[in-house]
Amino acid sequence: MLLFGVVFIAGWLFSTLLQQRHALTLRSGLQYWLFLVVGVYFVWFWTHGGQTLAMKTWRIRLVSAQGLRVSLLVAIARYFLSWMWFLPGLMLAWGAHAKGWWLATIPMINVVMWGATAFLDPDRQFLHDRLARTRLIRVTAKDEKTVR
Repeated sequence: MLLFGVVFIAGWLFSTLLQQRHALTLRSGLQYWLFLVVGVYFVWFWTHGGQTLAMKTWRIRLVSAQGLRVSLLVAIARYFLSWMWFLPGLMLAWGAHAKGWWLATIPMINVVMWGATAFLDPDRQFLHDRLARTRLIRVTAKDEKTVR
């Protein structure tokens, strides 16, 4: 939910500063801007404590494969790799000129297949975490009091 607020403010800033009067005007620019803003949000939190605000609520933390803090380059790589949940399915639906239910079904099949990769991993890590050499760990109440 917090990310909706971040995206709303970023979109409002974009449309106000560039005086966007119609939703389709500068649409690609807005999409690139929001991609950048969301990326900065995740990369910042992952490199500064390993947790977004939602991850703190769920008591999970992102760490390197060795259990250390995530570096800037690794966080950026993980952000780009995490888009593999959606992009292949969206590109396939676009390339196939999908219409109706297929426009949603093809990307959803991609999401299910990408999520299923966790069952193939011996540590139950998602493929983007394995490729970025990161992992999610559970955080106990004791761990929350100590800052890494």
